[in-house]
Amino acid sequence: MMPIRKQSKARARQYPAGNVRHCRRVPVDSLHVKADALRGHLDALLLAVLEDCPRHGYAIIEALQVRSGGVLSLPTGTVYPALRRLERAGYVESTWSTVAGRERRTYQLTADGRKTLAAERSTWAEFITTIGAFLSPQPGH
Repeated sequence: MMPIRKQSKARARQYPAGNVRHCRRVPVDSLHVKADALRGHLDALLLAVLEDCPRHGYAIIEALQVRSGGVLSLPTGTVYPALRRLERAGYVESTWSTVAGRERRTYQLTADGRKTLAAERSTWAEFITTIGAFLSPQPGH
């Protein structure tokens, strides 16, 4: 017999057991949904932005904003740790330079980063084809 898990008080308030009509609907925070949808794709987005040319951190953030039509406005606290993770994995490399008296770290794709980006694109194409079979309007349905 499986043990019965106790509900936390917060969860019990949110979803009263056996009484569906008293469940509260929590409004959806569109920014939170975007963050959830982005999770798992950030590395691929960063690699794609670096595909054409090396960029420093702020230029990467600007490129994400421009290419997304302003939808993606990621904070530095999200982008820089991801860039460091990609560098540790060997997908990007960085160099320091001085521009107008300021130190800047410039990132560029490595050969492994290009291979990883190609694999991410293939996985993405497969994903949208599969999900599209459910979410895209089907003629006659």
